[in-house]
Amino acid sequence: METPLTEPLSSPVAWRNSDLNDESWTITLTPEQLEELDAVITPHVVGRDWRSSPEPSLHLLSWTSLLGDLCQRLEGGIGFARLRGLDLWQHSVDEARWMLWAIGTNLGHPEPQDAAGNLLHDVRDTGRDLSGDDIRSYQTNLPINYHNDGADAFMLLCYRAAGRGGSSRLVSAVSVFNIILQRQPELATVLQQSFHFDARGQQSPGAPPYQRIPIYSFFQGHLNVLYKREYIDLAQRFPEVPELTPAQVEALDLMDEICDELAMELVMEPGDIIVANNYDVLHARSAFEDIVGESVEGRHMLRLWLSLPNGRPLPPAFEHTREFFHSYRRRQARDGQ
Repeated sequence: METPLTEPLSSPVAWRNSDLNDESWTITLTPEQLEELDAVITPHVVGRDWRSSPEPSLHLLSWTSLLGDLCQRLEGGIGFARLRGLDLWQHSVDEARWMLWAIGTNLGHPEPQDAAGNLLHDVRDTGRDLSGDDIRSYQTNLPINYHNDGADAFMLLCYRAAGRGGSSRLVSAVSVFNIILQRQPELATVLQQSFHFDARGQQSPGAPPYQRIPIYSFFQGHLNVLYKREYIDLAQRFPEVPELTPAQVEALDLMDEICDELAMELVMEPGDIIVANNYDVLHARSAFEDIVGESVEGRHMLRLWLSLPNGRPLPPAFEHTREFFHSYRRRQARDGQ
């Protein structure tokens, strides 16, 4: 275990909602960039699946500066951004998948999001709930508590919004930690100790159906987070997982409370893309309802998990996590370890 962090961190990613305005985290795509994106994907769309295009093969030359800036925002900046300007009204969901795949493969390396190795997920309601062992929160219309996804960053494209609800919230996990440290420093230490997380059927062959890892890990100057309150609570169903201690429950409750205090709320519109660093930023979603007659086919998001070319060194505790082990291995290869 790394030495617990006992001092607050000061960095651009330690922001609060009041520090930001829309202009500080929104990148508006230019007509040239939109035209090139259309031109690049058009020859591929008819009769081909986006998975038939190896990464990187859909070069976006006019996006080079934008994507370089985005990498710096994600790693070393405030940790997230919104790309705005895609007009999806005339595009099918298959075309939208090609668009996301093209942008994502120019930004980083798409990573598997499940045990089956799928690189792109459709985030929509399947009509099921978390009572199934292999159902994950993104496959329901339930509210999703503050959490992070896998790999260095997630990229989420809104293809179709919900009829009602489904707003998103983003919060700096570093700011949340700083406030916990200020109010109850002993609970900041608890959060740097291991918790059990339900793996939701996504574990490696032979591995237990849960993983054990700290919520916060401080490594080489970076504070990293891995948080899924629902999955921590669901792990309690396994008889071999110890019952959460009163201190652990108190720490989780305080973390959720401070996330609510500090988070910014946004509603994604069709064509919006949110990109966020998974080690710095947590996100949440309100429950949603798809209203027949307004959104007949329902809320539909498309998601990639990406390893970034400028990604930070990762703590050894991440090597065997289902969320981060692909990025961890890429980092080892990059750094010659």
